[in-house]
Amino acid sequence: MSAPLFLLDAGSLQQAAVGAALVLDGPEGRHAATVRRIGPGERVDVADGSGLVARCTVTAAHDGVLDLRVDVLDDVPEPDPRLVLVQALAKGDRDELAVEAATELGVDEVLPWQAARSVVVWRGDRGTKAHRKWQQVVRAAAKQSRRPRVPVVGELVTAGGLRARLEQAALAVVLHEDAERPLAALDLPARGEVLLVVGPEGGVSPSELDELVAAGAVAARLGPEVLRSSTAGPAALAVLSARTRWA
Repeated sequence: MSAPLFLLDAGSLQQAAVGAALVLDGPEGRHAATVRRIGPGERVDVADGSGLVARCTVTAAHDGVLDLRVDVLDDVPEPDPRLVLVQALAKGDRDELAVEAATELGVDEVLPWQAARSVVVWRGDRGTKAHRKWQQVVRAAAKQSRRPRVPVVGELVTAGGLRARLEQAALAVVLHEDAERPLAALDLPARGEVLLVVGPEGGVSPSELDELVAAGAVAARLGPEVLRSSTAGPAALAVLSARTRWA
């Protein structure tokens, strides 16, 4: 079984070295020492979300604090191609469920999308709080799945911003139930950004689909079933990860 992973603030491991001592305190230290009751001699991994991972041995445990010795220091490179999920805002917690599962399945960035058929609208304080919640969901899912990199949660995009990202991508795919080409059969780039667009509960509107295809996206389907907004993105990411990362 792999060692549990705990996340520090960004950049916290920049000065770390093999043999050096680390202190795991704060919320992560309390979780490790008090909730999980990790003690001396046990192994833990500590990451700062940027790809740096300190693989450590616990030398002492205090009230809410672990003292660690760095045994190995790894710098895990960012995957290439880079997988980006454009997730339309959805009612309830369906968009958050999609973001959580996508993180566990290897997504590198998530873009919230205000689609034409999105019932939910991010404005003002509500939008700020919702964006922060997505970041919290992603961080927790990265920790649970022992990912050394925490995916980026981009700013909310509307039609114009999404078109600009599509034009920059090595491959952009819009999931659509009426598409003829299956996602599993698409040629994938060896490098660059693969952008995966998932609509809200009502799907991508015909006019949006036309605009996205005109900007360079490819319409593709997963299979004969029609999936919810919360499951379509993770299912597609599993297909892409199996072809690019899990071999």
